[in-house]
Amino acid sequence: MSKAKTVLITGGSRGIGAAVVRRFAAEGWSVVFTYVSNQPAADLIASETGARAYRCDVGDEAAVLAMLAELDGEGVVLDALVNNAGITGPKRRLEEVTVATLEDVLRVNIIGSVVMCREAVKRMSTRHGGRGGAIVNLSSTATLAGSPNQWVDYAATKGAIDIITKGLSKEVGEQGIRVNAVAPGYTLTDMARQGQIEARFDSLKHEVPMGRIGTVEEVAAGVYWLCTNEASYITGAVLPVAGGRV
Repeated sequence: MSKAKTVLITGGSRGIGAAVVRRFAAEGWSVVFTYVSNQPAADLIASETGARAYRCDVGDEAAVLAMLAELDGEGVVLDALVNNAGITGPKRRLEEVTVATLEDVLRVNIIGSVVMCREAVKRMSTRHGGRGGAIVNLSSTATLAGSPNQWVDYAATKGAIDIITKGLSKEVGEQGIRVNAVAPGYTLTDMARQGQIEARFDSLKHEVPMGRIGTVEEVAAGVYWLCTNEASYITGAVLPVAGGRV
């Protein structure tokens, strides 16, 4: 029996991240996922799936390097990285955004994703002695409309993720690494329920050609597929999982 592949998923304790952890674990992968503060949720996902939870703020380079050094020391070899961790900050118009909020969002969504990509490339690239692999970044269809009146700066960070995905895919395409992104549309996540967005979704379903709101499992399916050999000739793509709303 072949050895299970290994995936590192950031922000895996809830929402889309938790669904991604569950999907990879169900497919027989060895899963490591990060979380920042919600240890009970992380412990629950870990116990349900057999995945390993690792407390790590991806916006903190030192924490990322410490985590990866520990995994390296254990002989863990990554076959895939899923950059799911991200934050929106409070709902706001752009004229209300503070530098502190902006710095937090940029630190996690862009700096954290770039650092994780950098370290994954160092370990996966055939140029560095690796065996190749796949990177999937989480984008958003918010890049299309700009998320006015709530998260314009957040949407801008997801636009940056699209560019990072496309550029990096060209840098490492000949080094055995495929780099893609998944852009969820309206999706019923834990955050949507807690933020009272679920009720608002009923009034938005008419914007979706399929006439319904997506599930976290559907997003996870797209992420998983892009990490498999079924997507072996796909790189630099941004896959919308949005019911046709583009």
